[in-house]
Amino acid sequence: MHQKIAKALENTNRGFLSDVDAMFSRAAELVPMQEGLAEKIRICNETYVTRFGVRLRGRMYTFEGWRSVHTNHPSPAKGGIRYAPNVDQHEVEALAALMTYKCALMDLPFAGSKGALKINVSDWTEAELERITRRFTQELVRQNFLSPALNVPAPDVGTSEQTMVWIGNEYQRMNPHDINAAGCVTGKPIAAGGIEGRVEATGRGVQYAVRVFFQTERDRRKARVPSTLDQCRVVVQGFGNVGYHAAKFLAEDGCRITTIIERDGAITNADGLDIEALKEHVRIHGGVAGFEGGTFGNDGEAALEKECEILIPAALESVINEDNARRIKAAVIAEAANGPVTYEANEILRERGVVIIPDLFANAGGVTVSYFEWVKNLTHMPFGLMERRQREHEHLELVTALEGALGVKLAQGNFGRLQLGASEIDLVRSGLEEKMHSTYRRMSDLWNSDSKISDLRTAAYVIAINRLKAIYQAIGI
Repeated sequence: MHQKIAKALENTNRGFLSDVDAMFSRAAELVPMQEGLAEKIRICNETYVTRFGVRLRGRMYTFEGWRSVHTNHPSPAKGGIRYAPNVDQHEVEALAALMTYKCALMDLPFAGSKGALKINVSDWTEAELERITRRFTQELVRQNFLSPALNVPAPDVGTSEQTMVWIGNEYQRMNPHDINAAGCVTGKPIAAGGIEGRVEATGRGVQYAVRVFFQTERDRRKARVPSTLDQCRVVVQGFGNVGYHAAKFLAEDGCRITTIIERDGAITNADGLDIEALKEHVRIHGGVAGFEGGTFGNDGEAALEKECEILIPAALESVINEDNARRIKAAVIAEAANGPVTYEANEILRERGVVIIPDLFANAGGVTVSYFEWVKNLTHMPFGLMERRQREHEHLELVTALEGALGVKLAQGNFGRLQLGASEIDLVRSGLEEKMHSTYRRMSDLWNSDSKISDLRTAAYVIAINRLKAIYQAIGI
């Protein structure tokens, strides 16, 4: 990579960490605590740097990777592993910090962690990626940066369910007596101990976040947006797993997805894009260019500034910054990515009256469902196994009693729906929706009751910091 480009990327990642620290520090000023505790919470506890070799294609290649643990309180630490050519330690530590605050906000029993490998995935075959991943896993296990009790990764940019299977299998190979080994990673396929609903979880969480915001009239009025989602235009930046599912679910709620931005440009249709058709087009062609269901433009950055009610940045950090923040025309920004809005941009947008549903909350669906998967692995039992049939028997008795009391016979279709007990996917979605709604209520109540809380992001950080403060005080630190 050209040295100037590499330096620019390094500065961006350093700026990302500074942004996270600045957002934390602003909120920490509003939380009374003993001197020095805010600094202890803010800084990253430890970062493991590894440079390991793998023999491939007849020669030795050296790869550089990181695993950061922002805090060990509570435990285990939780956070994804990303594979990217431009990742560095600053980015990993910023993402680990965000995971700490996110888990604290969502009241999950995890601390924050993050990992990365500096690699361009497209340069290697699947078999080669497996060998590289297994070597990376060996390094993490040897240093106690991977286990169901200490540190639990999940997929992130450049990694997938398959990556998690390789990591999990290598951990099990090295720890054959760990009965809870399946819980060393989350985001696994169902066949490898995963949970239904994990693939869609982050996008589903974005849907629930947007829904509850629109259901909260006092907050919706601040953004000056329509009262229902079917009156809203949505721009989505990034059409990977998160962006696709967020667009799909919001379209099902009645939103018009008018613009999708991808690496090669943006596709727009004022009447709403066909999300499934576009997904298939991107799968075949690798981008949105040439899609017949909309108008293509090659300037994706400019498309961020299109008029809409809801803007969803669902790719990487710092895409909305002080250079373009004044030109953003969205009324609401739902941060489906980590850190898509810089600290400076956040200040500009807040002053302009743009409401930001912050990343700590909006993209917390992934880690929340990862929590459900981890619990499933530790209990060695799928959700609903013990109670589903019992619930169906109870529902049958209730329906039969109602039919007898009312003297009517329910239609077979209605009867069947009333009788069925909840499946695993039903329980996962129910649990995620409850977490998103209850967390939003706490954020909204704080935002509307304390004049010092200027926005939802500050409310989210204050809630997270208060929980971390309580944890440190409880253990005597």
